[in-house]
Amino acid sequence: MPLLGSLRCEPGELLALVGPSGAGKTSLMRTLAGLMRPERGRVVVGDETWCDTAQGVWLPPQRRHVGLVFQHYALMPHLDALGNVALSLLHLPHSQRKAQAQHWLDHVGLSDELQSRRPAALSGGQQQRVAVARALAREPRLLLLDEPFSAVDQMSRQSLYRLLADLRRELAIPIVLVTHDLNEARLLADRMAVMDGGQILQVGTPASIHQAPRNARVADLAGIQNRFQGTWLGTADSPGFGRLRWSAGQGDSDTCPVLTVRDKNKLLVGHAVSWIIPNDGMAWRALDEGREGDWGAQVEEARHLGDTTLALLSLYAVPGVRLSMTLTGAHRQALQAGTRGWVHLDAERVHVMPLDSAAALGQGLRDLGGTHSAAAAGVLPGPQG
Repeated sequence: MPLLGSLRCEPGELLALVGPSGAGKTSLMRTLAGLMRPERGRVVVGDETWCDTAQGVWLPPQRRHVGLVFQHYALMPHLDALGNVALSLLHLPHSQRKAQAQHWLDHVGLSDELQSRRPAALSGGQQQRVAVARALAREPRLLLLDEPFSAVDQMSRQSLYRLLADLRRELAIPIVLVTHDLNEARLLADRMAVMDGGQILQVGTPASIHQAPRNARVADLAGIQNRFQGTWLGTADSPGFGRLRWSAGQGDSDTCPVLTVRDKNKLLVGHAVSWIIPNDGMAWRALDEGREGDWGAQVEEARHLGDTTLALLSLYAVPGVRLSMTLTGAHRQALQAGTRGWVHLDAERVHVMPLDSAAALGQGLRDLGGTHSAAAAGVLPGPQG
């Protein structure tokens, strides 16, 4: 699959590639590792060019010094943990391999007793620690993590998250993570690249993408729940604000409510738009606490999940529309189906996008600095110092 787009990952930075199956994430990883050769593209790590099809440059995998951690560990079943890590140290004299392997296994928190076990006698989380130690023992210039935590249980996953956070403080190399788990990407990544159908749709911090997706497709892939339709009515009386008619799903009409939201002067009057509001742009108020501008609402469903409550609300002013909220605090415990109250929407947190995703994609690629047709096009700085 050809990929369109460009990526950059700084030393010490973790870049997460997110998107559905078939988006091109694994193809991009394989190209960075030298396991796939693109028809057109360029990969640079530090001051070294690993791939430049225009110049005929192509470094094979063994010359790239890449650390790879796979979803299913890829350990040798007949070797113990020490032996598996020592396999990546064949460039060292035989007498030094065991000591170096033990050093890295100690570094990832595997005890001496566990280091002598074969993979079948280790838990999934322990096997993944061996895989991480093996990848780091190569002293890589680039670390690639291909869904490394998806095959382990939740408790082991949290432990591995802490391990990666600790290791990142020591590693001055680019780290690229492929994941389907959006919460994982938000937790671990400095920046995310949202991919779909071979396109790099948007690159940015998890917060910036969640608060301002480039188009409706990015909003869907980023897991943004509160996305709605509307019509842009043009500028409002207040400078910097515009008017948005909230469509209820059955076409536009004069009875649909109008919101005054931020205006970035990028939308045409009368155009259909998609818009979102993040959870922290909303507030629930009890029936006797409503204020001017609040929206009357009723709880359709409330699920209490430990420290948080997930609430599904209907708004009286927009029949057929459902609003999702994640609530904290003691007041949430009183919520149940049928509870009535008010919802405050922060107009400054509303983000409006053109409904024409093709036009938005074209603008997005222009924002990236042009298109690069390749299985991967990237600039990955090497370690500093």
